Amino acid sequence: MYTFGWCSGIEEGERLKRLGFDYIECALVSLDLENEAAAAEKIPVYADSPIPVRAFNVFFPGDIKVVGPEVDVNRIQRYIHKAASAMNRVGAEIAVLGSGRSRNIPDGWERQQAEEQFVQLLEWIAAEFAGTGVTLAIEPLNSKESNIVGSVSEAVMFAKQVNHSSIRVLADFYHMDEENEPLGTLIDNKDWLAHIHLADTGRLSPGTGQYPYAEFAASLHAAGYSGMISAECKVNDPDTEFAASLAFMKRVFSK
Repeated sequence: MYTFGWCSGIEEGERLKRLGFDYIECALVSLDLENEAAAAEKIPVYADSPIPVRAFNVFFPGDIKVVGPEVDVNRIQRYIHKAASAMNRVGAEIAVLGSGRSRNIPDGWERQQAEEQFVQLLEWIAAEFAGTGVTLAIEPLNSKESNIVGSVSEAVMFAKQVNHSSIRVLADFYHMDEENEPLGTLIDNKDWLAHIHLADTGRLSPGTGQYPYAEFAASLHAAGYSGMISAECKVNDPDTEFAASLAFMKRVFSK
């Protein structure tokens, strides 16, 4: 059975609960984990949210580089440790690794070396997430946002190298559409899917554009996916779009 959430700030928790959403997905960077005093104040707010914070995205601050010559191993490992602890305390189940600024391969850096760094990163995360109840979902990003992990199949390739139950993959309808990725990849990689992001034409709210939602939903059903589905998009009028998109998502994914 699908559960539906929205990627938003924690301040929208009460409204999303009132409208009937199952959870909220927030930015991990909003916890300010590298500032111990600030994090100590913020984490309880998320843990006590009126609607469960079951997922986090925006994993790394943009100035933490995870590939390239500026990688600070000690800082990365400290951050991952704090992230695992914080998300476990909040009760989150999914951590989305998008963070295009952090993972982008800089000019002059060999791709093979970047890929080795990325696999090492996933191994560090797997070790820290073990036993916390949190699964990392690698997010493929379109080529305008990242030059590594641009498809579901590429994300699965990296996950397979780590081969740990805490490392899985996300499929984002917006990025798939941007890269003309076939919807059949959802079925081909069904064993690795742990989370779904949605948007519609122009990266706007689900149900407002021309994305082939019926085909996407059919592919997800054929893949046997039954987890969380979050809208991650631009919102012009939350008073109407939240409710309308939730009704749309429930309708299209129930068929």
